[in-house]
Amino acid sequence: MTDSQRFELLVTSVKDYAIYMLDPSGYVVSWNAGAQRFKGYAASEIIGRHFSEFYTDEDRAAGVPVRALRTALEEGKFEDEGWRVRKDGTRFWASVVVDPIRDKTGELVGFAKITRDISESRAAEEALRKSEEQFRLLVQGVTDYAIYMLSPAGEVISWNAGATRIKGYDHGEIIGQHFSRFYTEEDRARGLPAKTLAMAAQEGRVELEGWRVRKNGTRFWANVVVDAIRDESGRLVGFAKVTRDITERKEAAAALERANAALFQSQKMEAIGQLTGGVAHDFNNLLAVISNALQVLVAQSRTHLDTRMLETMQRAVDRGASLTQQLLSFARQQPLKTESHNVDALIHGFEPMLHRAGNASIRLEFKLASGRSAVLLDAARFEAALLNLVVNARDAMPDGGNIVIGSERVVLAAAAIGSLPAGPYVRVFVADTGTGMSPGVAARAFEPFFTTKELGKGTGLGLSQVYGFIVQSGGDVSIHSVEGEGTLIDIYLPAAADSSESPGDYSGHLATETVLLVEDEPDLLAAASELFRSIGYELVTASNGSDAVDILMQRPEINILFSDIVLPHGISGLELARLVREQYPDIKIVLTSGYPITTLRREHGELSEFTFIDKPYRLADLAKALRAG
Repeated sequence: MTDSQRFELLVTSVKDYAIYMLDPSGYVVSWNAGAQRFKGYAASEIIGRHFSEFYTDEDRAAGVPVRALRTALEEGKFEDEGWRVRKDGTRFWASVVVDPIRDKTGELVGFAKITRDISESRAAEEALRKSEEQFRLLVQGVTDYAIYMLSPAGEVISWNAGATRIKGYDHGEIIGQHFSRFYTEEDRARGLPAKTLAMAAQEGRVELEGWRVRKNGTRFWANVVVDAIRDESGRLVGFAKVTRDITERKEAAAALERANAALFQSQKMEAIGQLTGGVAHDFNNLLAVISNALQVLVAQSRTHLDTRMLETMQRAVDRGASLTQQLLSFARQQPLKTESHNVDALIHGFEPMLHRAGNASIRLEFKLASGRSAVLLDAARFEAALLNLVVNARDAMPDGGNIVIGSERVVLAAAAIGSLPAGPYVRVFVADTGTGMSPGVAARAFEPFFTTKELGKGTGLGLSQVYGFIVQSGGDVSIHSVEGEGTLIDIYLPAAADSSESPGDYSGHLATETVLLVEDEPDLLAAASELFRSIGYELVTASNGSDAVDILMQRPEINILFSDIVLPHGISGLELARLVREQYPDIKIVLTSGYPITTLRREHGELSEFTFIDKPYRLADLAKALRAG
C-alpha cells in the first residue's frame, strides 16, 4: 500500500470530522465517513453537487459560500462558525476551516474543507452566556443592595444600580476609583479599608457595620460583607462587596433602647416616689404628735434647762418637717398653684437671687429665648427648682467657672425626651463648667438622698425635688454630663397657649349663673359659699352626692356643679360628675380636692375629662376654673 493510499484510508475513516474536497468552483469531489455522519449524505449522493447546499437559505442569499472560497483564496485560509443544514433539513452548529489546494506549479486545484459539529459545546456556551447575562441583570436590577467588585488593590471594577442609589455615584464616575472613598475620614486614618481587604483575603469573608459616606458627604450606617474571589489555581483576583443601608434599622433600635431606658427610669422613679410619699405622710403624722406634745410641755416647763431642751427638740421636729416636705415634693404629692407664666419673665425677675447664690469666682450668663415662652406652673416652686440647680452648679465648681441659664421654645417628637408626648415645649437649661458626673452618678442623680457630697454637706434631695416638681407639672428633666467638662440639665415644660389675660384677672365677669356646691366639711362649705357669693354667683349647697342628685332634679336653673371628689356616704364627687355629664350635659363641671392629682388618679382613674382645681384655692384660681368648666 502506497503512502497516498494510506493517507486516503486515514481521511475516509475519520468520523468526528467531515473532511472533504471541493473543486475550484465549489463542487464536492471527495467525501469521508465523518462528512456522511454529520451531514447525512452518502458519497454517491453528494459528490458532484455544490457545497452551498450545506448552508442555510439566509447564508446563501447573503453570499456566504462564495465569500468563504474567495477569502480562502485571498488570505490562504477561511475559518468560521455558523449554522449548517443536514440532508434531513435539521441544523447543527459547525466549526469550518477551508484551505486552498494548489499543485506543484501553484495552480489552484480545489479546496480542503474540514467541518466539525460543535452544537453541544455551543449549547453549553450559550447556556453559560444566558446564565451570566441573567446573573448580570439580577445584580444590576437589585436596588436595595450595593453589589460591586473590587480589584485585588481595592479599585472598583463593577457597579450596580443599588450602589448608585445608596452611594450616589454613577457607573462612569466610580469605576477605577479606590473604594476607600466610601469610608469616613476617621476610618481611613485608622487604615480600616486596607484592614478589611486583608481580613477578607486571609479569612475568605468578613462582615462589618459602620458609618459610610455618600457622594454628597452625608453619612449612612452600613452593613458590609466582603468576599475574596479566587481563580481555579487559588490566585486572588478580586473582592465581591455587598453593602446595605441599615440606617433606619439602627435608628429604630436606638429609639427602642432609649424608650426602654426611659420606661425603666420612669418606673423606677414612680416606685421610689410612691414609697417615699407613703413614708413621708406617716412620718409627718409622727412629727405632728411630737410637736403637739412639745407645745404642751413648753407651756408647763419650769426651768431654763427645760425650755432650752424643748426648743432644741422643736427645731429638730421643724427640720424633720422640712425634710418630709422635700420628700413629698419629689413624690409629686405637693399641691401646686399652677398659673400661666412667661418663663423668661420669671427668670429675669429672679435674677438677683440667682446672682447671690453664686460667688465672685463664678460668671453667671443668661441666654433667654426672645419668643413666646408661656407655661402653666407654680412660680414659687419653679424659682426654688432653678435656685437648686444653680446652687448645685456652683458647688460643682470649687475653683470657679461659668454657669449659663437659658430657655427656648422647641417642638419634640413623641418620646424624644423620656416619655413626653409630641408637641411644643419650653426648654429651660442650666449648664456649668464644673467637675461633671460619671454615667453611673448621672443615672442616679434624681434619686432621693443620693449625693456625692461630703457627709453633712447635702441631703441628696435637691435634684429629686426638681425632678418631682417638673414631672408633676407635666414635663421632664434630663442630664448630660461629662467628667471634668461640666453638666447640662434640661427642663422641658409643656408650652401653654398665649393669653393676654392676666393670671389674676377675673374682673368684668357678670355672674348670673347658679352653682351647686357639694362639700362635706361644714366649715369649708361655709367659707367657700362666701367666696362664690363674693364674685356674684347664685349658690345652692349640698353635703353629699345623694343630696346633690335630689337638688339637680328639683332645681333646673343650676348652671355649674362644683364638687369635692372625696365625699362620704354614697356616691363620690367623680361619680356625681359623670352622672351630671350624662343626664345634664349643659351643666359645667369643676372638681376639687386636697389630695394630689397623682393620688386621685391612682384611686379614681383619669380625671382629664373634667376641670380640676387644687385645695386650698384662691379667688383668681376659682374664677378661672368656673369659666373653664
